[in-house]
Amino acid sequence: MKKVKNSFFIIVYGLFSLPLAISAQQKSVPVVAKHEFSIQQTIDYAKKNNVNVKNALVDVKIQVQQNREFTSNALPHINASIESAYNPNVATQVIPNFISPATYQVLIDEGVKDGNGQAIVKPDNFGFIAAQFGSKFSTTAGISLQQLLFDGQVFVGLIARDAALEFRKKNAEVTEEMIKANIYKIYYQLVVSKTQVELLDANIALIEKLLKDTRIIYENGFAEKLDVDKVSVQLANLQTEKSKVMNTISNGYYGLKVLIGMPLKDELVLTDKLTDEEIKEGILEKSEYTYDDRKEYQYAKMGKSLNEYNVRRYKLSQIPTLSLNALYAKNAQRNQWDFTGKGDWFTISTVSLKISVPIFNGFFTKSKIEQAKLEVEKIDNQIEALEHSIDNEVMTAKNNFRSAIATMDYQKKNMELAEKVFNQTKKKYEMGTGSQMEINTAQTEMKTAQTNYITALYDAIISKVDFMKATGKLQ
Repeated sequence: MKKVKNSFFIIVYGLFSLPLAISAQQKSVPVVAKHEFSIQQTIDYAKKNNVNVKNALVDVKIQVQQNREFTSNALPHINASIESAYNPNVATQVIPNFISPATYQVLIDEGVKDGNGQAIVKPDNFGFIAAQFGSKFSTTAGISLQQLLFDGQVFVGLIARDAALEFRKKNAEVTEEMIKANIYKIYYQLVVSKTQVELLDANIALIEKLLKDTRIIYENGFAEKLDVDKVSVQLANLQTEKSKVMNTISNGYYGLKVLIGMPLKDELVLTDKLTDEEIKEGILEKSEYTYDDRKEYQYAKMGKSLNEYNVRRYKLSQIPTLSLNALYAKNAQRNQWDFTGKGDWFTISTVSLKISVPIFNGFFTKSKIEQAKLEVEKIDNQIEALEHSIDNEVMTAKNNFRSAIATMDYQKKNMELAEKVFNQTKKKYEMGTGSQMEINTAQTEMKTAQTNYITALYDAIISKVDFMKATGKLQ
């Protein structure tokens, strides 16, 4: 049974890397809840509790909020503000002396003469006047409006919102699909492990009966003490093997719990059963498939669509944008900070319409457009490679499944034959016409045949799941 046991252990722990399950297996923990699950119930439970699935669904919610964030670019932006300023030194402005010329002109017009009796004459240069305009304190309170009327990039972004959300949802479906395939494998391997335990129990019962008969033959003087010891060793080996198998199965249950997000202290009972006929049932007859049956392919196609939106976005960034801005405010100025009492507040208001026309930005936009086109080309190549990969997966999985089914049928017949040989050899031994060596050989061959059958059964389950996943028919 060593090969089977190792195979099962590798699948459980190699796929999921569950050191936690190994350590948890060592502890005795009280059962909080009991779950009796079919395969579909197990998958449904994982969709709600597996951490990767939960995070993928959180990503969908994040995308919803990102869509709202982008939508805000097309909605009005209204802001209110109040600002108070203190000017310790009011700015001084130097302006031409416009007062003195006017005064001289009045004196000249009136014929006023100076102290010497001479008519007054304007000087050639009156100089400048230094004056402070403003006050020590000022306060402005207002409300502003910015409304984007048209922007090509925002327009494309609004169109792409639904596609971005569907892209996130499809990613969640891809994650669920991966988890689902692993659940199928572990679930049905644990189901089949019951057959392995039943075979071990049957072997133990046979060897216990053989040991009892051998002791009777020994007591009657027709067998040696060595024959009794050999059968005792066989029984001890089988009991040890069963203990190891039970431990591996227990670890498998811990692994399945961690995979579906179930607390390790809860009890999990698997209610589905699986027979050879159910493994073989009508799968190959439904081997037709299309690429769109695969979630990964759908996901890749959506990724291409999003990148095509990117190309459109950069192209539309080359056309003019139109925006509306408005402001309404009140302003007051004081030489002391007292804006709650009497004093004038002056109204400020403005409405502007702005058209921004891109003319030349050093070929930046052209470069971004070409980059976006190349990204689309890369995705086309990836999609083509994915198609080849899907074809290969389907063909390989189909061949593996056929081979696994044939091997399973062959090993089952071989096991039944080995059991028949052992029973006949045992009868001969009990009648005294067979030797201890013959019965030991028959028992070893029977156990080997049983081990090979269990291994083939496990391989058939894995092959079936792989084939269903490859064709996109994993329910």
